[in-house]
Amino acid sequence: MTLLRVAGLDCRYGLLQAVRGVSLEVAQGEIIALVGANGAGKTTLLRAIAGAHGPHSGSVVFDGVDITRLPAHRRVALGIALVPEGRRLFPGLTVEENLRVASSRRRGRWTVESVLEVFPLLRPRRRMQAAGLSGGEQQAVAIGRALMSNPRLLLLDEVSLGLAPVVVDAVYRSLARVLSEGATVLLVEQDLTRALKVANRVLCMLEGRIVLEGDPKSLDRDQVVSAYFGLTRAI
Repeated sequence: MTLLRVAGLDCRYGLLQAVRGVSLEVAQGEIIALVGANGAGKTTLLRAIAGAHGPHSGSVVFDGVDITRLPAHRRVALGIALVPEGRRLFPGLTVEENLRVASSRRRGRWTVESVLEVFPLLRPRRRMQAAGLSGGEQQAVAIGRALMSNPRLLLLDEVSLGLAPVVVDAVYRSLARVLSEGATVLLVEQDLTRALKVANRVLCMLEGRIVLEGDPKSLDRDQVVSAYFGLTRAI
């Protein structure tokens, strides 16, 4: 079943066109890794799907409903959650308060307790202000906050950005439990090794376009790297 369908999406910042005619589909339960160099348009595409950036043209359809012009909060209510690049927590609120602020009326398994179970590193920090957390702990809170809305589609932007490898390992170990439960995920990740390992399908963007798509098991790493840096035009 197709959960998300994006068709001919163009996104701009003034005269700069960041996303150029992107079309893609995400099936329910699928994990897609969206890779590409800085400036490829990955973050803008996720923001457009989440409703944080209005597209210039094209459409976004979620579970059969055209949401192209719906505001972000209406998309959250439908089941779309974005973990933004840079985490963007409320620094003066505690871990628990940051989680509770995102709770919604949508039914599901995600509560404060279930988030703390999946991210046990947060339990002793439960009443600590977000400003005092490490980068890895903040990332865990950001993911947990998105889960609190019990989303049907989870958009993850740069999970490993700015984190030490050992911290990224810890975050991904916890994230693996979320993925194993059949979550539908669109993941932006610059770490190709991790992206190829967790995804069912990989999309590579270059200059606002999707230039490579395929099953990570059948794609050659050199092929992905070439598309990543624009050394060849895959499609």
